[in-house]
Amino acid sequence: MAKSVLIVNPQARDGWAQKKWPVIEPMLRDALGVIDVRFTKQPGDGIPMASAAAEQGAELVVAMGGDGTASEVASGLLTAFAKSPSGEPTCAFGYLPCATGGDLRRILGTPNDMKDAATAIARAKARPIDAGRIDYTSHDGKPQSGYFINVASCGISGLVDHLVNEGSKALGGKATFFVASLRATLRYKNARVRIRIDDQPAYEERIYTLAVANGAYFGGGMNIAPDAQIDDGTFDVATIGDLSFTEALRLGSLIYKGAQSRMSKVSTRRARRIVIEPVEPDEKVLLDVDGETPGRLPATFTLLPGALLYRG
Repeated sequence: MAKSVLIVNPQARDGWAQKKWPVIEPMLRDALGVIDVRFTKQPGDGIPMASAAAEQGAELVVAMGGDGTASEVASGLLTAFAKSPSGEPTCAFGYLPCATGGDLRRILGTPNDMKDAATAIARAKARPIDAGRIDYTSHDGKPQSGYFINVASCGISGLVDHLVNEGSKALGGKATFFVASLRATLRYKNARVRIRIDDQPAYEERIYTLAVANGAYFGGGMNIAPDAQIDDGTFDVATIGDLSFTEALRLGSLIYKGAQSRMSKVSTRRARRIVIEPVEPDEKVLLDVDGETPGRLPATFTLLPGALLYRG
């Protein structure tokens, strides 16, 4: 097997990756050298493919696709690392953005141009970045676990992602998420949840959304946690409280600029472990995990400091 593995989502950006692959492939091979290319066929494929690549001795595993593909590949690597005797990273992770939202690209400082991004991977030294583990409830009520590298949240953000993923993304990242946010605002009822941060006493709050942020951006450019850094060894827990419809509309004019702290119902804390559950056990509060909606609360979010080695 080649020392470098490229995992490609051919359906990324509404099929752009597949259409442009004959042009992209020689450029990537020129920049990255000998690479073993593997194509996903359906959502979730990136996890076992990346895990297998790491277990087979790859030194670099690169995700090409949207933020969801990158999260899958990172999750597969973290799964493999957890099985290793030391639990430490055994290979590096890279990202070639081909995304609707592009949030991870902003956070990692990845060039938007495909050739520039590949060149950056080839030249960069690996650096440690943090990740998160999430233990949650699947849509069918069963306990599940997974990983995230950017933002995991609950509340209206889960509904927004559901709407984004069931429709077309032809409008592009920002417009797609903005339209979905407006639709969700008309349907969503603020959820009452119980929150425990690290070893502090639990408290209850009605939320519009609560984001456990390893990185600063989610939802196609929303700057949910302006001070979050992907390598600082902590989460930024951004809580947007019991907003009215009018306040929710005002939030939309502030959050892309990272200025939502001007609103009294917005707060941020630092933490390494967060437990969230609905106050009403029957209430289904959806999750958003790196742009996907795998399930709902209750959920536990745990920081994994320096769990990945990123090249790019």
